[in-house]
Amino acid sequence: MTTLQSDMAAGPAERMPTLAEATRVWAKIGCLSFGGPAGQIALMHRELVEERRWIGEERFLHALNYCMLLPGPEAQQLAIYIGWLMHRTLGGLIAGLLFILPGALVMLGLSALYVTWRHVPLVDGLFFGIKAAVLAIVIEAGFRISRRALKTPAMRLVALAAFLALFLFKMPFPLVILAAAFVGWAGHRLAPNLFSTAQRHAALGPPVTGLVDELFARGELTHTRPSPGRALRVLALWLPLWLAPVGLLWLTTGAGSVWTQIGSFFSTMAVVTFGGAYAVLSYVAQAAVEGFGWLAPGEMLDGLGLAETTPGPLVLVLQFVGFLAGFRMPGMLPPLLAGSLGALLTLWATFAPCFLWIFLGAPYIEALRSNESLSAALAAITAAVVGVIANLALWFGLHVLFRELRSLDLVWLSPDVPVLSSLDWQAALLAAGAILAILRFRIGMMPVLAACGAAGIALKGLG
Repeated sequence: MTTLQSDMAAGPAERMPTLAEATRVWAKIGCLSFGGPAGQIALMHRELVEERRWIGEERFLHALNYCMLLPGPEAQQLAIYIGWLMHRTLGGLIAGLLFILPGALVMLGLSALYVTWRHVPLVDGLFFGIKAAVLAIVIEAGFRISRRALKTPAMRLVALAAFLALFLFKMPFPLVILAAAFVGWAGHRLAPNLFSTAQRHAALGPPVTGLVDELFARGELTHTRPSPGRALRVLALWLPLWLAPVGLLWLTTGAGSVWTQIGSFFSTMAVVTFGGAYAVLSYVAQAAVEGFGWLAPGEMLDGLGLAETTPGPLVLVLQFVGFLAGFRMPGMLPPLLAGSLGALLTLWATFAPCFLWIFLGAPYIEALRSNESLSAALAAITAAVVGVIANLALWFGLHVLFRELRSLDLVWLSPDVPVLSSLDWQAALLAAGAILAILRFRIGMMPVLAACGAAGIALKGLG
């Protein structure tokens, strides 16, 4: 699966990219994936759907819907899914690893600085400016995805309801997604046109298609066909890969060692982390501080602050926890080495199951695209995802533009609102410039990121 015939109509490109070409793009995405899941999904959509047409709009959203149902970082799992579609298991491995490695390396360095100096110097004018640019990218992607995803009035209502449920009521993320799936399924049975794509396609024209869609139409992506034998092989390989190191540590160091505790605790977290880092932050902090004694009170927020300055999923904050656990309970090892091993073990326990979920379930999700009831349920999830992205973008924007937020407590409502006097005028200026550059003047993402990074360095350097 390396090339397509020159007569294939495939948009701006004429052939499937080679694995080497795709690897360069995945490396770029991994290095620029700031802004949490909203920014990361926006970046992938821009790079893979809009600019390169490697994957079509509907297939991208279909994959995202599945990833939203899984525990763990949905953006990384989306990268694995698309990499697997394009270049089989190796493509999924490369996409998933490159999505987390840049951030993991930066986080490791920042964790070492944190325990060595007890504070981390401002890494950053650079990251300060990049965050402002990412806010503009998220806003642009939100508009673009919503125009394609919200195909009917019912879907727009689902998106609005999801946003309000998350922002005003702080409802659990899995509950919002499952409720949307039920609404889509029930709505299809009661009125099939509620979540039909036909109306929207008539207004906007056919959705964006990509090279992967062309290959599906020609029956060339045979690796996406599900089979019980393939599923058993995936389980036989990835379950031991994920859990064998934890079992080996238990056998060699004992149930009470810090290494067994790290492996077992974060393997458990990998199964229950629906909704990303913030959904489990308080539980992890309580267990790490009161249960295991790895962290001092307040250090979890320091780790979250570090994770927010790095590319990659925000759940990398767990790597910071694993580093401190190893550093403070090193046994016979040098503390920095023990901390690094603790961070590595945390990464393995957290992210290895992401590959299992995708390689096991993605063939079945692809095979069920033609199921009308499932498609309606996933279409409603797509609408809810727009609301989720809007909520994440608002959360990200508030944290970029304001130094202080407070939570209102109004009966059942508890939204986070900014303290207006804490407005960061420098961040607001950079964000406004980036939004104008992208939305009004159609300047490309890379020039805007570079300009904002340079401006951030200059602003921080001036005081």
